[in-house]
Amino acid sequence: MRASPRLILRGRDFDWGTRTYVMGIINLTTESFSGDGLITGSGDAGIDAAVRLGMGMAEAGADLLDVGGESTRPGFEPVSADVELARIIPAVVRLLSKTDLPISVDTTKTVVARAALEAGATLINDVSGLRGDPALATVIAEHDASVVVMHNQRNWVSREPRVDVIGDVCAGLESGIAVATAAGIPGRRILVDPGFGFGWRVDQNLELLRRLGELRRLGRPILIGTSRKSSIGRVLDLPVEQRLEGTAATVALVGEALKAAV
Repeated sequence: MRASPRLILRGRDFDWGTRTYVMGIINLTTESFSGDGLITGSGDAGIDAAVRLGMGMAEAGADLLDVGGESTRPGFEPVSADVELARIIPAVVRLLSKTDLPISVDTTKTVVARAALEAGATLINDVSGLRGDPALATVIAEHDASVVVMHNQRNWVSREPRVDVIGDVCAGLESGIAVATAAGIPGRRILVDPGFGFGWRVDQNLELLRRLGELRRLGRPILIGTSRKSSIGRVLDLPVEQRLEGTAATVALVGEALKAAV
C-alpha cells in the first residue's frame, strides 16, 4: 500500500493517516436535504449565518471548511454560476478574514472555482469527479490548488453487467485522477471521495462503508461524507433531524475499515 503524501493547505500540515481530519460543511443553499441550507432570506443574512457557523466549527475543532452554493441532493435544481458566485465568494472572503482554516469550495463550475481560488480558497471539491466542466482541472492546476475528486454513481455507467460497488467507485475515481494528473495537478494535491449516497441503494452504501479500506490502493487521502444521509434514516427508521447517532456510527465504521486496511 502506498502512503498518501502529506499536504500543506493554507499553512496547515495535513499528515494523512496520522488521524482523522474534520471538514465542516457550510451549505449556502435553499434546498439542503438535511435542512441546514442557510439561504432563507436575503443573501447578506445567509452570509452572516455562514460566517457564524464557520467560526463555531473552527472553535469546535474543525480542520477545514467547505462552502457550497448549489444543492446536490437527489433531484436538486441547478443554479446559475452568477447565483453560486453571489452566495459563495462573499462568504469565502469573510471567513478567510476571521479564521486561519483552509477553505474548500464545493462546485462543478470553472468560473466559480476560479473566483473562489482568487479569493483565497485552496481546495475545490467537485462532485462530478472532474467529468463535468472540462476546464475545471486546468484552472485548479493553474492556481496550484488541491482537488477532491468524487465518484458520482448517478452519472456513471458500470462497465460490468452487474454493478460492482467498489469496482465502479475505483474506476470512477481513477478516471478523475487521470484528468487531474493530465491537467498538471500533482498527486499530493489530489484527494478522493467515494460518493456515499450519490446514486447507491441502502445496501450498496453499507457495502461501500464495509469495503472502504479497499480504496487504500489508490494511494490518495479519502474524504467521506455520511452526515444524516437517507441510508442512515432508512436503517434506523428516523427522520433527518434524529440521525446524529447514526452518523457517528458510520464515522466509527469508516475508521475501523480504514485501520483494517493498513
